[in-house]
Amino acid sequence: MRKSARYARIARLYDLLDLPFEYGRYRPMRRELWRGLAGRILDAGVGTGRNMPFYPEGSQVVGIDASPEMLARARLRRERLGVPSELLEMDALRTGFPDSCFDAVVATFLFCVLDEDEQLPALTELGRVCKPDGEIRILEYAYPSDPVRRFVMRLWAPWVRFAYGAAFDRNTESYVAAAGLTLAARRWLFRDIIKLLVLKPRG
Repeated sequence: MRKSARYARIARLYDLLDLPFEYGRYRPMRRELWRGLAGRILDAGVGTGRNMPFYPEGSQVVGIDASPEMLARARLRRERLGVPSELLEMDALRTGFPDSCFDAVVATFLFCVLDEDEQLPALTELGRVCKPDGEIRILEYAYPSDPVRRFVMRLWAPWVRFAYGAAFDRNTESYVAAAGLTLAARRWLFRDIIKLLVLKPRG
């Protein structure tokens, strides 16, 4: 199933399906993801707008997503929360933004839903629109080293692929150098399952 069709189908149920993970796991990570950022920020793969409560006060956030149905949910959330932000239907692989126009870029599980052949183009594009002294922050899943947890996640993987078009084994880090970026930091935020990557453009 094409991603556009998948997200058109799931958009209305997305927040409900994700609810246990959102409140049991993700919200502290989102707070950490946005901590210390300021200025003009790109929220790449904004989805239904789950990051909005954590947008830094006084920042100018632009959220993009390729799914109009997910953006419609994000607009409802923006109105409900009163969060100032701009929402645009746009492909993260080809944004159309000018070079170096964002102080920071944030991608929350975006790379989990990008296929292997999309990883490098997406990283390259996000690096292009980020200022040389800015940074790109990415939240990403990985398979854990613990065999029991790994087994459980492998059981979940077909459902995650069917519902979200996502995978746990993208290994975005392997494309960082080829995209002209530098890995400045890697921190595990949930065991060895969810990691925060901080990337820097090579100025």
